[in-house]
Amino acid sequence: MATAKNSPATKRKPNAAFMKPMTPSSELAAIVGDQPLPRTEVTKKLWEYIKANDLQDPANRRNINADAKLKPIFGKKQVTMFEMTKLVSGHLS
Repeated sequence: MATAKNSPATKRKPNAAFMKPMTPSSELAAIVGDQPLPRTEVTKKLWEYIKANDLQDPANRRNINADAKLKPIFGKKQVTMFEMTKLVSGHLS
């Protein structure tokens, strides 16, 4: 017998911390806009920018090559997709 907690039909609620609108720094605003956005939307817009500008490393698609707009955010030429979210969180307040 499945309980309500373990039932696959039970919809997970998004974590309130991820849904809270955050204000991007001026460097990040150049990519995602200057309006407050939830972290999930910031990440989505970053990926749109990365794909539109073909910034994924062709040899290892998990790596992102920084262009002139991303370098001030990342602080280096290349980061992994896992590092990216950590570095971006420093540009949200």
